[in-house]
Amino acid sequence: MKELSIFIDESGDFGEYTHHSPYYIITMIFHDQQANIQPAVLKLNQELSYLNLDNLCIHTGPIIRKEEIYIHMSIDERRRIFNKMVSFIRQLDIRYKCFYIEKKHISDVVEATGKLSKQISQFIREHLEIFLSFDNVKIYYDNGQIEVNKILSSVFNALLPNPIFRKVMPVKYKLFQVADLLCTLELVKLKLENNILSKSEKTFFGNTRDLKKNYLKPLSKKEWS
Repeated sequence: MKELSIFIDESGDFGEYTHHSPYYIITMIFHDQQANIQPAVLKLNQELSYLNLDNLCIHTGPIIRKEEIYIHMSIDERRRIFNKMVSFIRQLDIRYKCFYIEKKHISDVVEATGKLSKQISQFIREHLEIFLSFDNVKIYYDNGQIEVNKILSSVFNALLPNPIFRKVMPVKYKLFQVADLLCTLELVKLKLENNILSKSEKTFFGNTRDLKKNYLKPLSKKEWS
């Protein structure tokens, strides 16, 4: 049985445009279950254990902003965790795709969900033969936002014969944490292109050259075009 797992995370909200929340992004991680990622998962867990961070659920936004469990960590400690996750992703045989809208051009939640649904539908149609080559397609989402649930249900049920939906606990799935990181980096890339990086993002990533060289460029190789 060939199985494709799709891990999904989002960034932003469906509220009105603000300079703090200019985009809404949905990121999908595609993993053919025939590609074994367990050795890389075990290696990452071991490296985190060496830092006394057993069972850590890596949440990228708080790492950058120095929030939640990272509030007392130095920037070097937080970068170390972030870099281990980036190294982990580079080892994996996965692909990802980001879909986004710029909220200042959207009038309401109906238009927002419509535009995102259209983007995702078009992508699936373009690669429909690949999706249909799998016996099972499982969609993993944490049910964080009702609008995203509606988008996923309507699009996948319309285009695929029997998609399977699973509610995910982020701490249990490293690939969901991968979706979180890549979603955050997509936001950083969009903000960099429009020269609206926050102070915490500028501090964490340093100069633009390092951000592109160390993170954006190498991880972009995993993108499913």
